[in-house]
Amino acid sequence: MYPYTVSFRHLERMTDDTGLLEHSLGMIPRRKEGYTTDDNARALWVCLEWLHYYSLIPNESQKEKLFHLIDRYLAFLLWAQREDGHFHNNFAYDRTPEPERPSDDCLGRALWASAITIVKLRHDQDRLLAAEQIFDKGMEPCAQMAYPRGWAYALAACSLLAGNLTKIKETLERWGAGMESVLRSRVRLFENKLTELYRCHARAGWHWFEPVMTYSNGVFPWAMLHAYNVTEKQETRQIAKESLDFLIEKMTAPQGWIRPIGNRGWCTEETRSKWDQQPIEVMKLALASAQAYRVLGDLIYWEVLNKCRSWFYGNNDWQTPLVNFQEGSCHDGLTPKGINGNQGAESTIAYLLTEANYSILKLEVEANVCCV
Repeated sequence: MYPYTVSFRHLERMTDDTGLLEHSLGMIPRRKEGYTTDDNARALWVCLEWLHYYSLIPNESQKEKLFHLIDRYLAFLLWAQREDGHFHNNFAYDRTPEPERPSDDCLGRALWASAITIVKLRHDQDRLLAAEQIFDKGMEPCAQMAYPRGWAYALAACSLLAGNLTKIKETLERWGAGMESVLRSRVRLFENKLTELYRCHARAGWHWFEPVMTYSNGVFPWAMLHAYNVTEKQETRQIAKESLDFLIEKMTAPQGWIRPIGNRGWCTEETRSKWDQQPIEVMKLALASAQAYRVLGDLIYWEVLNKCRSWFYGNNDWQTPLVNFQEGSCHDGLTPKGINGNQGAESTIAYLLTEANYSILKLEVEANVCCV
């Protein structure tokens, strides 16, 4: 339908010498809204995925552009991390921290971004050192996380590293002999926390981790699938599949296209909000579906990933594309009145990350080979 490459023009437009700006008015960055660590961690992730793609389909000019952006986002995470290992999330345009409480979600996203950097750039010593420091410092406060989405990101991050111990051997040596056991203990900790959460709330007709389906829902089955790769616990596999199938059901319109759970009321057993639809919710379902295809091998999840991608290109409730393909940007969502005209960081990353996962997995499907 579309070529399996994208423009990074808008991502570059939204990125200055500090990092990725959070919001835009139309396509123009709104500097007064400042920056978030959340968005810079996600941006690092998306650049690493496309770097992997351009390693499979060589394109040196695109790789050079991505390394330039990776350096900005890594530098932002180093700067945003506090001495206790937590991350300050919200910064004004003049780089001053805004008042806030520490966020488990933010810590978890930064841990995941640094973990995937360690795996993807394990031969790049200079950038690797930054990612290793970020992850190492973040491990101390992550054990005290109190919120489930933070657990999910930390579970995925620790599982990714624990499942690639041979590949990250030099990193483990720099961290010290105890880190391997710490990684495995964190996997068990957060796997057990999410398992208990699911046992507490799941029942006939409601196969979910919470009494209400709110935001970032796809991170739960996605993280449990990462954990299963390490622990091979059948209950973890069952929970991941059961919850993902339930999420797909709730995020599929009667017409067959993807319909994200709207943030004007969320989803309970009795009601389900249609608006406003956020691109990041489609991205999270796409990520979980891609991981499910890799782990479970069922083509239904490849089909769901295709539907998630198609949502961005117009197979949605307004039958209108959210993506400006030439710019590499994405509108901020669907409302009862149509498309949100702004094209901020989160939505653009959601599109780019969905497209990257589709493009990489398509190569894997064609080759009948799945890789990390």
